[in-house]
Amino acid sequence: MKHMCGVDIGSLATKIVLLDDNKQMVDWRLNRSTYDFKRVGRNLFQDILKKNELSRSDVFVMSTGYGRNTIDFADDRITEITAHARGAQFFYPDAHSVIDIGGQDSKAIVMSSKTGNVIDFQMNDKCAAGTGRFLEVMANALEIPLDDMGSIALKSNKPASISSTCTVFAESEVISLFAQGTSKENIAAGIHKSIAKRVAGMAKRIGVEPLLVFCGGVAKNIAVKKYLEEELEFEIVRPEYPQLTGALGAALLALDKNSN
Repeated sequence: MKHMCGVDIGSLATKIVLLDDNKQMVDWRLNRSTYDFKRVGRNLFQDILKKNELSRSDVFVMSTGYGRNTIDFADDRITEITAHARGAQFFYPDAHSVIDIGGQDSKAIVMSSKTGNVIDFQMNDKCAAGTGRFLEVMANALEIPLDDMGSIALKSNKPASISSTCTVFAESEVISLFAQGTSKENIAAGIHKSIAKRVAGMAKRIGVEPLLVFCGGVAKNIAVKKYLEEELEFEIVRPEYPQLTGALGAALLALDKNSN
């Protein structure tokens, strides 16, 4: 087979990466997962095949992510921990650690400097705090477009203190701060600092170190990146398409499997 396809079914977004046998990214797709992971995944896959004039038999498919077991056209499956580690190493071969913040979970991963294999990881998958969903809820509470949250937060001169780690209580806290006259900029900054503190605390427990790759959809948020760097006390790097890291890693692992 000349092409490998990684399908990353996240709780909020589905990502597909098409890779050739020279490890070149040929094409990619991204869309909301909605409630029907299987339909969205299949539609994106069929679209990428059609666009690149490929048949199903031309492609080996590796699925990963929250809904990887729903993809009935996958040839194999891999955990998102392994996929994100491999994708991060593609962009940054010397990567030691990964922080991935997705729609409904966040994860920290540490890889061996000798083998590149995952040696430890931790996930926050029981609570929406510290995730993309948390940011969505807070953006709605502040009546700010989600894509503007990061830039607005960086205009703050006095970040508000957000003490609640529960999304429901934090939303109430944000509404209360707004009622007290606290600016949107300062509330937004407090929200981002809260996320960064929670995720950095999880990451520190497993010993993340530079070079650390920040990926997932939330990695596009400039304020989360800035405050994470402050909490970790070192600079972190971000791929050009951070949301595609898992799908790319799955495609690379498919290539490994078919090269043996």
